[in-house]
Formats: sequence, structure tokens, C-alpha cells
Amino acid sequence: MSDKKLILLLKSCIALGLCLIALGIYLHNFSQAMEAMGVTGIIISAVCVAVGMALSLPTKMYLTFILVRRESESSSK
Repeated sequence: MSDKKLILLLKSCIALGLCLIALGIYLHNFSQAMEAMGVTGIIISAVCVAVGMALSLPTKMYLTFILVRRESESSSK
């Protein structure tokens, strides 16, 4: 997989993760349906936030590593 495709995939994972985090916050704070569900609603919103963080945080670190490596390779040439 080329670097451009990998970077695009990682940025997509970051965007999906941030959207899931925002969805979890929305469900927890503003959704009446989740409030009516009780503990199950809390678990659903918590899972959205957890999966979003799992997608976004490690991806950001790896993307930063790739970009720093590419910058060091281009500056050494």
C-alpha cells in the first residue's frame, strides 16, 4: 500500500473515530431515547465513545510517525 493511500486510510479512521465520539456525547447528553433505556443507553453511548477513541488516538500517533519519517527522508535528500 502506498503512503498516500495509507495516509488517506488513517485520516478516514481519525474522522470516523471523532464522529463516533461526538455521537456518544450526543446520545449521552441530548437523547431522550437513551435516557429512557436506562443503563443500556449509558452502555451504548459509552461504547460509541470507547470505539471512537480506539480508532482515533492510536491512528493519530501512527500518522504522526509516518509524516515525521517522510519529512526526515525528504530533508535528507
